[in-house]
Amino acid sequence: MMKKIMYVLWALGAVIIFTAFTAPAHSSQDNTKAKTAPAGTFDLVVSAIKQGNVSGLTPYLDNTIEINISGKSNSYSKTQAEVILKEFFSKNQVKSFDLLHQGEGGGGSRFGIGNMNTAAGAYRTYFLLQKKGSSMVLNELRFETK
Repeated sequence: MMKKIMYVLWALGAVIIFTAFTAPAHSSQDNTKAKTAPAGTFDLVVSAIKQGNVSGLTPYLDNTIEINISGKSNSYSKTQAEVILKEFFSKNQVKSFDLLHQGEGGGGSRFGIGNMNTAAGAYRTYFLLQKKGSSMVLNELRFETK
């Protein structure tokens, strides 16, 4: 009888220890899901760039955004940025955009680097999304002539 009690206590202890070690793994998976949620924004920005779609970029523009076009750089308000981007894409109809590299920076930021071919020429394209509250905003956009 004593052996059965010891066996039950040992099995119960093993279950408690197993649960204690696996519980953080479950919560870290939940955190991973939360971290990857902004990936939708990243993909939508890439898609908008591929299409030269300013309307697709506008919802993600920060209140002020740094835009660099062929070495000419300035900070613009969201409204000004929309005008600048419409002008850029009207002169540079996108033929293709290949995302070459993407990564994460500090504070939950994400960036993408790619090559964009347009009717007027080729550009090395870089964009930076930064976490602002619970969403991601487009903080920097560069189109450098290749």
